Amino acid sequence: MARSVLLVGSVPLATAEDVFATCGNALDGLVRSLPDGEVGERTIWIVCQALRVFDGHEALETVQRPSGKADPSRPWIPDGLDDLSSFRVRPGATLHFEDLHYASWAEESYQAFCALRERGVLPDGVRFQVSLPTPAAPPTFFVHDPEHLRAILEPYEAAMLREVEQICTRIPAADLSIQWDVCSEVLENAGAALPWLLPEPWERYVASLSKLGSAVPEEALLGFHFCYADLGHVHMLEPTDLSVCVRMANAAADHAGRRVDWVHMPVPADRDDTDYFSPLAELSPDVGQLYLGLVHDHDGIEGAARRLAAAETVRQDFGVATECGFGRRDPSSVGRLLSLHREIASLDG
Repeated sequence: MARSVLLVGSVPLATAEDVFATCGNALDGLVRSLPDGEVGERTIWIVCQALRVFDGHEALETVQRPSGKADPSRPWIPDGLDDLSSFRVRPGATLHFEDLHYASWAEESYQAFCALRERGVLPDGVRFQVSLPTPAAPPTFFVHDPEHLRAILEPYEAAMLREVEQICTRIPAADLSIQWDVCSEVLENAGAALPWLLPEPWERYVASLSKLGSAVPEEALLGFHFCYADLGHVHMLEPTDLSVCVRMANAAADHAGRRVDWVHMPVPADRDDTDYFSPLAELSPDVGQLYLGLVHDHDGIEGAARRLAAAETVRQDFGVATECGFGRRDPSSVGRLLSLHREIASLDG
């Protein structure tokens, strides 16, 4: 039987309807959930939060905006990790975030999902997937002073949990999958050298898990995507192996307070060695379905077959995915990349 497929989040098509129809048709029978592609302003993951939530907030000062060099027609697009927006808390300000927009974006996309399902365009039994950054991610990437970062983390977390509550009120749990995109925590626990990061990253990550898990109803599916940041398709920090991801996945299973339905881990294109995958021997059986991001467009079936064979020396029961979302690619590449998912899902190790 073919392996299952996970679409991590972003897909570079024009509308959510295009994403649902195109991906649902190409991956019929292989996916449990379909994301809306994070279209429009969400195409660069959390950059939408800098654009729509942080910039112009009455309690925040804008220290830097993107240079606009990446795309002059969309000057809010950063030209790399060093071109991200940055912010500070205004002296004496009280921070509160009213609307992060994730709930309204999800509700709008779910309406399109339901319309296509009613027309028979979507496969039976496929859920609507909402991929969300962990609450630590936008503050960590956009606030580059430890004192100011401490001040913003808690109010932003409260706002994100309200967004999830609204999503779960507006979308039936039986139709819903929620994936937490775990990036800043991965980088911190892997030793990224960012001078503004706070101490005790492991303790902070573990403390967050019960909140992330309890926010999602039992009837909904819950997943965790572990990411090393790939703006411009370059990792902010290269993983030495899967040990950090395995440790974080096991912690999620232990501390989320509910069932974890899947975890996703990246596989760099040049890692087809057993050493990279050896930590999978320690992966908890309570993490649900494992997905490995071993699909890379540039080396296709041949490269994926090498990575898959190396992974199978340690563990056999895994699905396949790309390393991260693929929303920053040329839209014309989507059809080929989806076909590649299907072919790789059918490979023997």
